[in-house]
Amino acid sequence: MSGEAVEASSSQAVKAQLRLREMILAGELAGGARIAEVAVSELLGVSRTPVRSALMRLEQEGLLEGLPNGGYAVRTFSERDVADAIELRGTLEGLSARLAAERGAPPVVLREARACLRRIDELLRDPALDDAAFSRYVAFNEEFHRLLSEMSGSALIAKQMERVINLPFASPSGFVVVQANSPAARDMLLIAQDQHGQVLDAIENREGSRAEALMREHSRIAQRNLREALHGAQSHPLPGVQLIRRRA
Repeated sequence: MSGEAVEASSSQAVKAQLRLREMILAGELAGGARIAEVAVSELLGVSRTPVRSALMRLEQEGLLEGLPNGGYAVRTFSERDVADAIELRGTLEGLSARLAAERGAPPVVLREARACLRRIDELLRDPALDDAAFSRYVAFNEEFHRLLSEMSGSALIAKQMERVINLPFASPSGFVVVQANSPAARDMLLIAQDQHGQVLDAIENREGSRAEALMREHSRIAQRNLREALHGAQSHPLPGVQLIRRRA
């Protein structure tokens, strides 16, 4: 498979993930509802290969559970479950950032994180993101958060983080997005990107408390975005790890 074909398939998988998360959040796919590859493929108008990838990732994120006879079912969880999961991730990421600042983050990991943010900066130079660009943003965002976890040098925290991001909507890449191609969405991502840069600055300057506070605030913005999506707020949500939008 050529590089362009691989990228196209990845973009389709991300689109499928976004749409399925949105449907779950909106209650269009009720708790316990069975989901099969063929049905999702027909519903979303994409092939089964990216759908299979999307379903596997949503299972890893805790939104779906595999069924013994094949297929998946929507997990049952409450708004409080989601809020607690995001709060827990923010707590762990804050702790990881503080320890990285206090202990001194490995220079090679800091360089990789800076390079990751530069790639995001390049994407955000355009006035709006198309589907392929947003797919790359999701991947770069996930990579940045992985590197942030690695900076603390704590295998214990990294292990707990792996468990936490499998909770509903707790993954840094657990986007539920509408109007991702709009200039407004791109502007919100710019502010989220600025937060990422501030966290790295705090870690490099050995400002542990500031680094921790920034990551905790990062998760609290995600909490607010999710509440606005759940309760149908008409105003644009504030930027954060989760950018929530409604489809037209």
